[in-house]
Amino acid sequence: MSGQVLAVVAGVVAVLVLALVALWFSRTRTLARRVGSFGCVLTEANDPRPARGTAQYGATRLYWWRRVSVMPRPARTWSRYGLVVLERSVLPPAPGRPQAVVAHCRVVPAAGGPAQEVRLQMSVEAYAGFTSWIEATPSRVGTII
Repeated sequence: MSGQVLAVVAGVVAVLVLALVALWFSRTRTLARRVGSFGCVLTEANDPRPARGTAQYGATRLYWWRRVSVMPRPARTWSRYGLVVLERSVLPPAPGRPQAVVAHCRVVPAAGGPAQEVRLQMSVEAYAGFTSWIEATPSRVGTII
């Protein structure tokens, strides 16, 4: 009897793991296919470990989702009007990795609170779109480097 119970428990665990993997794959694919989304590595001042994710432009906000997560909501949301690029640096291409840009930004969380500094690493093409998106904000002069 205990062998049957163990087999049922193992089967249930396997189904749950497969469901989580399918959910993660579906979420990742959906985020990557959205209009205005791009791969983005986030490094925050209070947590120097870089986190891979997907960012997406909204009408008034920039949304960022963690790559390793099944949460449907973005992990970070920043107001478009409170986003300022302080400096940028271009990383040279490395084997297996295209050229990338690191944008050092000051951001204001969409939920309010004090401004924070973050580093966003993205492709050169994504950076061009990112700066265009910021510059298209009304009354934005001198916020792009």
